[in-house]
Amino acid sequence: MKTTGFSIKSTLVICALSLSSCEGFFDLAPKDGLNDKLFWNNADDAYSALTACYNWWCANDNGSKTIFYEEAYSDIAYNFTNTSNVNDVAKGSLSPVAAPNKWKQYETIRRCNYVISNIDRVPADQITEEQKNDILGQARAIRGYSHALITNWYGDAVKMNFVPDTDEDAKLPRVPAEEIRAFALEDLEWAASGKISTDNYNIPGRITTGAVLAMLVRFNLYWGNYDKVIEYAERLRNFDEHQYELEKDFLKMFSMEGQDSKEIIVSYQHIQTIAKYGDAIRFFNNADGGWASFVPTTYLVEMFEMKDGKLITDSDSGYDPEHPFANRDPRLAQTIIYSGMEWEKPLEGGDRIFNMLDREINGSANKDYYLNATNSSHTGMLFAKYAWPGPAQYIAGMRDDSVCPIIFRYAEVLLSLAEAYVESETNRDLSKALDIIDEIRTTRGHIKVDRSRYSTQNEVRELVRRERTIELAGEGFRYEDIIRWDEYDASGNKTGKKVAETALTRNVYRYCGTVNMDPSVDRDMRAEINPNASEADRLVEVRPTTFDKKRLLFPLLQSELETNPALVQNPGY
Repeated sequence: MKTTGFSIKSTLVICALSLSSCEGFFDLAPKDGLNDKLFWNNADDAYSALTACYNWWCANDNGSKTIFYEEAYSDIAYNFTNTSNVNDVAKGSLSPVAAPNKWKQYETIRRCNYVISNIDRVPADQITEEQKNDILGQARAIRGYSHALITNWYGDAVKMNFVPDTDEDAKLPRVPAEEIRAFALEDLEWAASGKISTDNYNIPGRITTGAVLAMLVRFNLYWGNYDKVIEYAERLRNFDEHQYELEKDFLKMFSMEGQDSKEIIVSYQHIQTIAKYGDAIRFFNNADGGWASFVPTTYLVEMFEMKDGKLITDSDSGYDPEHPFANRDPRLAQTIIYSGMEWEKPLEGGDRIFNMLDREINGSANKDYYLNATNSSHTGMLFAKYAWPGPAQYIAGMRDDSVCPIIFRYAEVLLSLAEAYVESETNRDLSKALDIIDEIRTTRGHIKVDRSRYSTQNEVRELVRRERTIELAGEGFRYEDIIRWDEYDASGNKTGKKVAETALTRNVYRYCGTVNMDPSVDRDMRAEINPNASEADRLVEVRPTTFDKKRLLFPLLQSELETNPALVQNPGY
C-alpha cells in the first residue's frame, strides 16, 4: 500500500538515514535509530524507505524554497539579505567558505541507494514485480535527478551508486562531468521506460513517468542534447499515460487553490504543521508582514513587449518611460506586482492601491517604501507568483502553510522543445518553435508572434530565450540559462562569451517616482516614474564590471574538502 504522506515508519527511515556520523562525507548507516535487520519485510517497508527519498529531494540545500533563491542569483531578481549566499552568487564573491552547498544533494542520493541496494531483501511473496519496479523507478529517478543537479553546479562530481559502509568507503574522487551525466541519464531513462506505477498520478508530489520525461527534457537541454530534448518533449506532448495542458488561469496555478492544475507535472508537497512551508513570508512586502526576500528587477520589466508585440526599444512602440507599466504585454501584470495595482489587505479586507514609490502616503510613513523598512522591496516590486491574490490566502505569520512550489510544469517542457527546434542541427524547425511560442502567449492572454520580425535562426533564438525568461520568471531558471547560453551578435555569430558575462556585469536599479492614489485613474498609469532620477536614488546594488569565468561553476565548500581529501577544488577557487 502506498501512502500520500509520511507514515510513522517512513519518518523512522528518514531518521535512520539522517542521524549519521558527522565525520562522514556521505550519510552512513547510524548506530542508533531504526534497526535495519527488522526492516525490509514487505512492500510497505520498501515504500516507507522510498518516502524517505522524497525529503527535500528537489534541492537538499534549502528544500523547495531553493528555486526562489536561485532566481536571485541572476539579473532579473534581487535578494537584499544574502540569504544562503544568494548575493555572493549574483555579485561573483563566491568562495570555499561563502557559497551555496549544492553538494548536500548526496544526502538524497544516499537515501536512494539505500532503497536500490536493499529492495531485493523483501521476500518475493511480500512484494510484486510491479511494486518493485515502481519503487526502483522512483528511487532511480530521484538519484538520476540528484546527480544531474550536482554536475550542473560543479561539473566533475562523485558518482555514488552504493551505500558506503564506512567513512573511508565514501572518500571518493570526482569523475568527469560527462561520466556523471551519462550515469544520471541511465537512471532517468530506465525510470522512464514504463517502470513507475500510473497510480502515482493520483498521489500529489510523487514521481511519475511524466515527471521523469520532464527531467530528461530539462537536463538534455542544459547539456545541449537537442535531438533528445525533441524526442522526450514530443513524447510528453503526445502522452497517452497522462494529459498535461497549459493552465488558462495563470496565477491560480501558483496559489493554494490551483495546486491540481493540469499544467503541473510535479510539485514539492507541504502540509500545514505536519510538513509546513515556512517561507511564504518571504514573498510579501513589509506592510503585510513580509520580508521581500527575492524581488524582480527592472531588467525583467524591460523584457516584456508592448500590447501590440513591439519591443520597448522599437522607435514606434509608444513606450512611455514615465509610465513603464502602461500598454504592456498582459503577462507583465501576471508576473510582477508593481506600484499602482490594487492589492488585497490581509486583515481588514478590501483592496488598497499598492505603493512602493512614495516615502509617505497622506502624511504617514509608507511601510512599503524601501527606506522606511529593511523588509521592503529594494527594487519597488514583488513577484506575483505565489503572492497573488495576496497574503490573505496564508495563515497569520505566513510561516506555517501548505505552499507546494512547482518543480516541473508543462510550459517549461514546451519552451525547452522550442529552444531545441531552434538549436538542433538535424531537426531544426523555426516554424514549429514559433508555433509553440504562440501557444503559450495566447494561452496567457498575449497576441501571436509577428512572424515578419522573426525569420532567421538568430531572431527566433532571441525570441525563444526572452519568452522562456518571461514565462518562467521567479521559478529558478534564469541563472542556469544565462550561464549555459552562448552570446551572439546581431549577425548571429558567437561572441565567445556566455550571456551571463554581460547580464551579471550590470548594476541593479529601481524605479523612482510617485503614485497617483486616485482609484479612478487607470491602474497602469498611476505609477509616475522619473526617468531622470539620480544614479544614487536609483541604485540598488553595484555588481562587478567584469565576469570571472570561474563563476560558471560553484566552489566546493572547504568543509567538504576537509571531510573528503580525495576531492579537488574547482579551478580559480
